[in-house]
Amino acid sequence: MLTGMIAIGGIGLVASILLGIASKVFYVQVDPVVQAVTEALPGANCGACGFAGCSSCAKAIAKGKASPDACLAGGAEAAVAVAQILGVEIEVREPDTARVGCWYPPEEADVRFVYDGVRDCRAAMLLFSGSKLCPIGCMGLGTCVSVCPFDAITIGERGLPEVNKNLCTGCGTCVATCPKAIIQLTSQTRRSQHLYRVDECTAPCQRTCPAGIDIPGYISHIKEGDYRAAITLIKETNPLPLTCGRVCPHPCEEQCRLGRVSDPVNINHLKRFAADYEMGSGVRITPYVAPHTGKKVAIIGGGPAGLTCAYFLARYGHAPTIFEAMPQLGGMLRYGIPEYRLPKAILDWEIEGIIGMGVEVKTGVSLGADLTIGSLQEEGFDAVFLGTGAWDSRGLGVAGEELEGVLPGTRFLIDRGLGKETPVGEKVAIIGGGNTALDAARTCWRLGAKEVTVIYRRSRKEMPANDIEIEEAEKEGVIFHYLAAPTKLMGENGRLTQLEYIVMELGEPDESGRRRPVPKPGTETVIPVDNVIAAIGQFPVTGFLKDNGVALSRWNTIEVVDEKTGATNLEGVFAGGDAVSGASIAVEAIGAGRRAARSINLYLRGEEVSVPDEAIGKDTDLLDPEEIVRVPESARARMPELTVDDRRLSFKEVELGLTEEMARGEAERCLRCGLLCYRREGR
Repeated sequence: MLTGMIAIGGIGLVASILLGIASKVFYVQVDPVVQAVTEALPGANCGACGFAGCSSCAKAIAKGKASPDACLAGGAEAAVAVAQILGVEIEVREPDTARVGCWYPPEEADVRFVYDGVRDCRAAMLLFSGSKLCPIGCMGLGTCVSVCPFDAITIGERGLPEVNKNLCTGCGTCVATCPKAIIQLTSQTRRSQHLYRVDECTAPCQRTCPAGIDIPGYISHIKEGDYRAAITLIKETNPLPLTCGRVCPHPCEEQCRLGRVSDPVNINHLKRFAADYEMGSGVRITPYVAPHTGKKVAIIGGGPAGLTCAYFLARYGHAPTIFEAMPQLGGMLRYGIPEYRLPKAILDWEIEGIIGMGVEVKTGVSLGADLTIGSLQEEGFDAVFLGTGAWDSRGLGVAGEELEGVLPGTRFLIDRGLGKETPVGEKVAIIGGGNTALDAARTCWRLGAKEVTVIYRRSRKEMPANDIEIEEAEKEGVIFHYLAAPTKLMGENGRLTQLEYIVMELGEPDESGRRRPVPKPGTETVIPVDNVIAAIGQFPVTGFLKDNGVALSRWNTIEVVDEKTGATNLEGVFAGGDAVSGASIAVEAIGAGRRAARSINLYLRGEEVSVPDEAIGKDTDLLDPEEIVRVPESARARMPELTVDDRRLSFKEVELGLTEEMARGEAERCLRCGLLCYRREGR
């Protein structure tokens, strides 16, 4: 027994000696940085980082071959921990998620070939570019599902991939695998900076919307009853949906394919429904705001362009300050649109949301009188946006215009917005055919005028005002004299008493493409009036801009180097809205503000201020499929309104909003069109 014990002890001694020698010969030093990084990673070994497990990823990070945020499974928490170990700072950004960009089930696309046994999208693409005729649609074979390391993708009931945002880490494996680029990594911030391209699968309404709203997307959310998702999607590109849902003339609806065979989808009122839901819920939906960059931007003008530009710059992490000459923000939204169309309490609520994102505001401050572009740059502002609007009115250019009782239309509405007394007589004539003219006419009726007449020099067909505004004015008893133009204003003791107008006829088209009105001699008519309100056009006041070195066009608007970027002739100075385009609709100014914010963000980051060559602009010629949508006719949801009796002597909001039942029913009518995808007969 003793002999055995000695033998075992001897073996142990020899083994320990041999191990000691081996440890010296084969000694492997553990890098403490690699070890620390490995411990900071979650140990998922999912491969989403592109390396074979967390230890390999940790080694790559420690050697500088991968960034501190390479681990997607660990997210921001792991990235910050790794950055601290390495002694570096990491830029915190909004996480990406995968998004499917195809709307129609694969079975709706015509089949070109049948490949038995091919159940992989990549293999199918190698065989004559796939079995479907649709060049941009999903094949539906589910390769993205099989490669996702986090089981975040499934094939839904419609045969299309569906992404679970709670599981998706934005690793990009599916994007790298999809041979038709159906899936892309995206985020709210990315989408807010995205400009639609001609080669994208976008619907005609999307391409037409000046703000670039994903219209089919938010309508789909409304159809599903997910109103928070709908308004979240709208706010990715438009921070003023409550306002737009009330005043936008919805050019998108003119391009709705359903309108070829039936009434177009009531797009704008669906937007208002989603926005009203948010305000009524008491929970404001705010987008992702990037960490502060330390960059300051001066926004000159607090109208729709300036507010929008400030909203997006705040989202991108910059510090915008709005300088507004008027007592309150809103521009012509506040001072040009009457209460019965846009209640100021609603506008205030929307503006509060923008300011709450970190926007500083200074009212009663004018460029030229109180500050200059140079003084702003000296104060440390890194960029300037000019959104000064169009606040002046054109005169009538006829004798008697100086008489008491003759008012500029813009000034009349501004005084109303400022809360000033604006009494009118019993008989009022409005000269002009735009929305300002109709707003003035309907306001005068509410102020007690017994006879309100709109005089317009062209026909109803050429009238630029929204059709709905004309129809509502007619309901309220406004009289229209088409093909008529004022020739003389007459009065007694300096006070207006009569208006003379002449009948016009349409001649050859002018530079605008509309037929030029020509007077018919001998058709002069005199009518009694107490007031004449001139609403024949608005234009920007730009003298103070010229004094600041800003280049102006021959129309006295701000001249931009490229309307898609909004860059002016001055370094770091951008512009947009009515001051650039001339008086236009609010949604155009919103779109210009967003594009300018995108450019300013690029400028502040030291990147090239440009847009993709394929980006859609105003003049882009887009071809539509020749085959017209064939679907059953369906009735459009009609906006409930106050009765005419309830409107008299009242500035209560006229349009009451769609009910939930009406909104979801209307959302069902949307065809979810794409650039090349469209429903065919019987589908």
